[in-house]
This record gives sequence, structure tokens and C-alpha cells, in this order.
Amino acid sequence: MSKVCRIAVVQMKSDTDKNRNLAQSRDYIKEAHYKKAHFICFPEFQMGFSPSEQKPIELSGISETVNTGNFVKSLSRYAKDNGVDIIGTIYEKARAKSKVFDSAVAIRKDGVIAARYRKIHLYNALGFRESDKFLAGNAIVKPFRFASAKIGLMICYDIRFPEMSRILSVQGAELLVIPSAWVHGIMKEEHWQTFLKARAVENGIYVIAPDQIGNIYTGRSMVVDPFGTVLLDMGNKEGMEVVELDKSEIEKIRGKLPLLRNRRTDVYKKNLSAFTGH
Repeated sequence: MSKVCRIAVVQMKSDTDKNRNLAQSRDYIKEAHYKKAHFICFPEFQMGFSPSEQKPIELSGISETVNTGNFVKSLSRYAKDNGVDIIGTIYEKARAKSKVFDSAVAIRKDGVIAARYRKIHLYNALGFRESDKFLAGNAIVKPFRFASAKIGLMICYDIRFPEMSRILSVQGAELLVIPSAWVHGIMKEEHWQTFLKARAVENGIYVIAPDQIGNIYTGRSMVVDPFGTVLLDMGNKEGMEVVELDKSEIEKIRGKLPLLRNRRTDVYKKNLSAFTGH
């Protein structure tokens, strides 16, 4: 199996109209095929920008199911038509009609859904309350084989919680894909860069973080290697870039900096109450 992955990273400004976003997504997928990418990663809120004045019931009205909704069905068709694996994001319909899940969906190039992850950490911080519109997921999705890599999925605010990326890394993830819509604010870009580098270095793993641009978001979509080198920073431009990743670098860097191997799990077990609250 090839050690090299060609990853297309999309930095987009989502419209409030999900059909426009779907059409734009189709064009990016075609471009990814043309540039011979193995898979393409879209940011959080690919389906649509939800302005602060949008009521929860209105957002719920545009949400869709993963298995039968037009947004994912269309992405699956584009994956098959272009021979490109896709990691996209949707507002996933929930039983509670006034709220939705913030979900990432991995679709293989044969159109089959490989994984679905519902964001577990909701952004109730710095003046925002995502829980007013969203339901929190309750499961970390185990790493799954995608293209020629093993992928761990997170979404945006999840990167502030290092336990999650560590769990995925220990479970065998080679790439962390983190669709995001990182909001502007004091020190926010610095936080974004710091967290992405830290998650990469502390786990000896590649981090791929496509971000929203425009509206209230910072851009700065990034790819970071296992030693913390920034391989891609898309600044404030809308568009798509392709990065080639060599998975053999993971083993090399973990050999020189064996952080996962040097963990003291025997000691950590004695302090689990600090994490569980019991």
C-alpha cells in the first residue's frame, strides 16, 4: 500500500443557500480529481453559514439525514463520478426538531459512507452558545481506513481538548482531519495555530484542518506534519490546495521523539478521577 497521500484542502466561504454550497463543492471535487488528489477535505458548515440571527428551528429546517438527504447523496455521486474520496460536513437532522447535529461524513470514491462523526464538544465559550442550535454527539469514531491512510475525525472546538486526539492516535490514526469554522477574535488565530501544531507534535501525527473563510471566520486552513512543520497555510484566500503527505514520516518522527511509547499509563491510571470527575 502506498505511503504517499495527496490531500485536497478546501477553504470556502459558505453561503446561507445550501444548494449554492453544494454546487461549489462539486466544482472543488472536480478540481481535486484533475489534480490527482486521493481525497478532499471540506470545512465545518460546508452545507451553509448559520448567522447568529437564524433561529434553531430555521437551521433544523435545512438539515438533512446522512443516509437519505440530498446533500450527502449528491456528494456520494460526485465521489463516484470523479474517483475521489470526500470528507464533508452537514447539519444532520435530529429527533429534536429544534436542534441538529454538527456532523462530518467520510464518503469513499465508490459512493459508500465510511464514517459519520457528530461533534461532541459544542462551542459554548467566548460569547457563543452552539448548544442553542446543536445537539452534542456522544461518541468518538474509531480511526477508519480511507484512501491509503487511517483517519481520525474531529471538528473545530474539539482541538481544544487534547484527550480526544490522543485517543484517536493511540487507536491507530495516521491523519487527524479536523473540519473547522474558527471564529475571529482576540488571540484566536494564535490559538488555532498553536493547537494544530500541538496536536500534531504531541501525537506524532499529521493534522489536516480545512477552515471556513469570510463571514465571521478566520481562514488559515492548515496542514501540519508530525514534527510540527506547517506544510500548508492558506491564509485568507478562498480556494483549494493539494498537499502530498508521506506516511513514512510518522514512523521516523515517532522513532526520534517517542512520545506515545514514553507515556506512563501505569501512573495515569491512578489519577483517572481527574478526567472522569469521580
